[in-house]
Parts: sequence; C-alpha cells; structure tokens
Amino acid sequence: METRAVVVVAFPGVQPLDAIGPTEVFAGANRVARSLGRPVAYQVSLASADGHAVRAESGVGLCTTALRDIAEPIDTVVLAGGGGVDAARHDATLVDWIRQVAPRCRRVATVCTGTFLGAEAGLLEGRRVTTHWASAARLAAEFPTLVVDADPIYIRDGKFWTSAGVTAGIDLSLALVQEDLGVEVAQTVARWLVMFLHRPGGQTQFASPVWVRRAERSTVRAVQTLIESAPAGDHRVPTLAAAAAMSVRHFTRVFSTEVGETPGRFVERVRLEAARVELETTDDTLDVIAARCGFGTAESLRRVTRRRLGVAPDAYRRRFHKVTDERTSA
Repeated sequence: METRAVVVVAFPGVQPLDAIGPTEVFAGANRVARSLGRPVAYQVSLASADGHAVRAESGVGLCTTALRDIAEPIDTVVLAGGGGVDAARHDATLVDWIRQVAPRCRRVATVCTGTFLGAEAGLLEGRRVTTHWASAARLAAEFPTLVVDADPIYIRDGKFWTSAGVTAGIDLSLALVQEDLGVEVAQTVARWLVMFLHRPGGQTQFASPVWVRRAERSTVRAVQTLIESAPAGDHRVPTLAAAAAMSVRHFTRVFSTEVGETPGRFVERVRLEAARVELETTDDTLDVIAARCGFGTAESLRRVTRRRLGVAPDAYRRRFHKVTDERTSA
C-alpha cells in the first residue's frame, strides 16, 4: 500500500485543534501501522501560504511548510478553521493553491469554519455542507448556493467532507482513516486518543451551547424558568400563555420573537436535555425517563431523540452513560 500524502492547511489565527487534531489522527494511524509491522499509511504535512510559523488564535505557534514546497500527488487536503479564516479567505496565494490542487486530490475535508475557505475557493457550490453551529447562518448567507446543515458532526458529499467545530475534525479524520485502513485501525487510534470511535457523521453536534437565549420580557423569562424547572409539567401553550398573562396568539408571537423558537420547540428542547442527563447518569428504563421528562411514552422519546440528535436513545446511552456498574467495580 502506498503512503498517502495528507496536507493540513493552517493560517494566522487558526484554531489549533482544527489543525492538530486531524494531524494527530493520521499520525496515530501511522503508529498503529508500525505496531502491526506495516508501512506507514500517511505522510502528513502542516502547511501555510508562506511556510512561516503560524500564530494560532490562542497564541500557540505552529511550524509549517510552505504550500509551494508541497510535492504532488496529494491524497487528502484538510482545511482548518478559526478566527483568522476571514483574513485567510483574502490570501490569494492560499485560496489559489486550494483551487488548483483540490481537483487533483482524492479528498478535500474542512474543519469548523474551514468550510468558508473551501467555499471561497469555489469547491462546494451546490453541495450539502456543515460548519460550526455558530457560523452556519453566516455561511448560508455568504454562500447561498451551498446547502448548509448546521446539525451533523460531519457530512460527506462526493469527495468533499465538511465538519463542525473543533473536536468534530477528529471525528471526521477518524472516518477518513476508517475508510482507508478499516475500522480496527481507526478504533485503535481512537483508543489512544481516549475518545469514542466514532460519533456518526449524522449525529447532531451534541456539545450544544450551555446558554439558552433569554427573553427580554420578565413574564416570558419567567415562563422559560417554569419550563426548565419542571420539564414534565403541563406546558401546553394555553397553560404557558396564562402563566404569562397573555392571549395564546400574542404569547406565541412574543415568545417566538424573543426566544428564537416557538414555545413548543422550546419545551421539547428542554425535555430532551433533561432526558439526555437521565440517559447519561441513570439506568432507568426509557419508559421511566420518558415519563419523568415529559415525553409520556418511550416511543415519543425515541422519535424526538432520533429527530433532534440523529441517534436512538439506546445508542446515545451506550456512548455517554457515566454510571459505574457496582457489580463490575466491586
């Protein structure tokens, strides 16, 4: 098997993990190959437009190779993201290199806001892509020909792979290694990185923001608190409207405007967050969790979990369950 050349593209203001995460995955695959007596699978280069040391957005310095010094053929190009991506999009040397090399590569992958670089180079028109949830709306507005889906961890559309923020680039890279070398090698790399192999690409960006948009009106904020304090309560819209001393129509309009989603969607999200905690920290049945969190039935919980998270509750529990089994720990 020939060694595949992988080029991870960085720039001033790059998010370090966007570049180092994939680099470590491919380097880890080489370590696994050597341990099995096989030739290394990847030749990995961290590159930038001029080859100077790149100062990442956190202040960390990254040594790079100049793009002009990267020999072809190149198997895979990985475009990192970060706070400096907008300046990078105006670096003609960088964007021209991406535009010229991409057609000759087997794969092009983007991490986080690296999707903006791929779009700037004209690689992603008409394709379904993702990026960090906080940048998805801007990506869709600036590149209206893209089909932007803010939910998945990563998406594959032909030879182009795009991923969400930071650690999602590691998930994507593990998927690339699995495609090349098989699940056993990818699993071993994941174990060395002490992470799951691997979150499915269609799985939602589980690391949702810890904040929730708060309404400006105190009466609507009070309703939000009421829902969050008792997810299983009676949170039908007429009941919530009455608690806010508003008509149903007026309450629905005000709540949607100030919170950014309808009352029903907000209630569902709060209940699902409560159910996630239950799945992670208890051994209770789905029926019990569904009742406790306001879903009523296990089937309703399954339906919402699949739609919102992209996986079944049982699969979510297998990946994130934190309870220690006393029988095995005794």
